[in-house]
Amino acid sequence: MSMEDPFFVVKGEVQKAVNTAQGLFQRWTELLQDPSIATREEIDWTTNELRNNLRSIEWDLEDLDETISIVEANPRKFNLDATELGIRKAFITSTRQVVRFKLTLQKQKEDFNNLVVINREETSSQKLHCLEMKDQMSNSSMQALAERKNRQALLGESGSQSWSSGPDKYSRLDRELQLANSHFIEEQQAQQQLIVEQQDEQLELVSGSIGVLKNMSQRIGGELEEQAVMLDDFSHELDSTQSRLDNVMKKLAKVSHMTSDAFLFMLLLPRWENPPLDGRRGSSADSCSAAVSRAAC
Repeated sequence: MSMEDPFFVVKGEVQKAVNTAQGLFQRWTELLQDPSIATREEIDWTTNELRNNLRSIEWDLEDLDETISIVEANPRKFNLDATELGIRKAFITSTRQVVRFKLTLQKQKEDFNNLVVINREETSSQKLHCLEMKDQMSNSSMQALAERKNRQALLGESGSQSWSSGPDKYSRLDRELQLANSHFIEEQQAQQQLIVEQQDEQLELVSGSIGVLKNMSQRIGGELEEQAVMLDDFSHELDSTQSRLDNVMKKLAKVSHMTSDAFLFMLLLPRWENPPLDGRRGSSADSCSAAVSRAAC
């Protein structure tokens, strides 16, 4: 394992991207909770930037997965033990969980906002339809009233003429016209009453849809708050795990260093106990003593 290992370079970039995504996610959540604090352009830009950032992190994690697969296929070539591979896999897994959680949460919020917009549009359309029906009903009432006045005027004129020429000459025609006028008025009133009842039913449906939407928004808002708390807890746990992994790596490095020194001491000890017979015992002993001193350090 070398400090020039590409894994650590990509890991640093991933950690920076995760920090950037957390800032974008927090800002994006604030904009959705109160859209009046920003323009539509800023909301769209933040949404797209957050989505692209999370996708980029996923691609980097896939590259790290490929490097681990290569190392596992030939561990001797890269001189990496199982502990180091486990640490790298844990980092990739935990980071991927955070990214997928944020992507899922973002999709849920976007679907909810789209549902709110659709319901608002449907409500506006229904209100407009009700207004049009009221206008039609008013126009029909005005036309019926005008026709009634015209017929009454005609009946009055014909009645006066018939009275002058003969009192019973047009009495049958007058009764038929009055009866037809009464039927027409009753039909118009029944039709208007039916329209009013239909409007009442549509308004009740709209009111029910608004109530359901309100309940859904409250439930989704509560779930989003709970998920945000879970995300914060998971981030803290990830930081704590990373700190513990760093401590383990330091301890492993220290143990590896001590093991190599002890192995060197075991190699030099037989030579110090059985020095060569060429009269250089003192120099060998001195060199062994120096080696032992270094090992002890």
